[in-house]
Amino acid sequence: MQRLKNILCVMERGAASQAALERAVTLAENNQAGLTVVDVIPRVTAGIGMPDGGPVPRDLQAAMVREHETRLVSFVEPYLQRLDIQHKVLLGTSFLEVIREVLRYGHDLVIKCPESPDWLDRFLAGDDMHLLRKCPCPVWLIKPHASRPYKRILAAVDVDDGYPPPELATRHALNVQILEMAASLAIAEFAELHLVHAWESMSEMISGFAFSSDISSEKFAANVEQERRQQQQLLDELVREISAKSDGARDALDYLKPRTHLLKGSARKEIPTLAKHLQVDCIVMGTVARTGIRGFIMGNTAETILEQIDCSVLAIKPDGFVTPVAVED
Repeated sequence: MQRLKNILCVMERGAASQAALERAVTLAENNQAGLTVVDVIPRVTAGIGMPDGGPVPRDLQAAMVREHETRLVSFVEPYLQRLDIQHKVLLGTSFLEVIREVLRYGHDLVIKCPESPDWLDRFLAGDDMHLLRKCPCPVWLIKPHASRPYKRILAAVDVDDGYPPPELATRHALNVQILEMAASLAIAEFAELHLVHAWESMSEMISGFAFSSDISSEKFAANVEQERRQQQQLLDELVREISAKSDGARDALDYLKPRTHLLKGSARKEIPTLAKHLQVDCIVMGTVARTGIRGFIMGNTAETILEQIDCSVLAIKPDGFVTPVAVED
C-alpha cells in the first residue's frame, strides 16, 4: 500500500492544531517518514510614514517570528524522543507559502486543522479552499475534535466508464490513489474501510424522450438493472486490481474487508448522505478530474460534497496536476 516519505504539518491555530500534529507524528512513525512542522504568519508591511523594510517593521517581524518559533518548539518538544521533527516559521499568505514549501521540498502530504472554527465555513472561502484546489500533494484537513482513533473511513471513487479515454485513464489512476491512501489510513487507525460509488442511470435520464415510450416497463427495469450490475462490476474490479498489485496490498485488503456501497443517484447528494448515515470520521476523495491545466479548480461535484459533510477530509489530486502557484513570485 501507499507509503509516505515527507509530511508537512501546518500549525496555524495554536492549541487547536494539536490534533493535526498528533496525527502527523503517528503517521510519520508508521511510515518512517520525515516530518516538518510550520507556522505561517503575515509579512509586516510599513505603516503610514514608515519606509518599507525600515527598522520598525523589520524589528516587529523578527519579534513575531521569535514568538511563533518559541510556540512551535513547545508543541513539538514532547514528540522529539519519538522522531526527528523539523520546524520553521513561514512569512506570507498561508496557502501560498504552504504550497511553495511543498514544491521546494517535495512533501507528499499536508496535514492541518481547518482555519475556521465553523467546520462548514472553511469550504465556502479562505485559504483552506485555495489549498484544496491548488496544492499538488494530498491535503488532510482534520476536524479539531475528531475521534481518536478513527472508527470509519469512507473512500469516494468514480468508476463510471463513460468518459473519453484520456480522462478515463486519469480518473482510474485517481481511484487507485484514493483507495490505496484510504486503506493505508484505515490500517493505521484500526478503522473500518467503506468504499462508495454513486451512479446515475442513463435509462432513467432518457426516459422522458419520445422514442423511449415504446420500451415496456419490464425492458426498462431490465436496462436499469443491467446498468447497476455493470457499475458493481467496475467497482469490484477496482478492489481486485489493488489487491493484485502486491502481497502487501492483498493482505491489507483481506484484513480490512472494505464494505462497498453502490448508490444510484447524484454523487453530490448520495455521498454526503451516506457519510452522515455511517458517521464516518474521514472521507478520502479526489478533488480534480483533469490534469495539465494550470489553476483548474475542483469540480462542482467535489465542492458540493465538501460543503455538506461534517468530518475530516483527505483530498487527493491526480498524477500530473499542475499547480498555478510558483515557488517565487
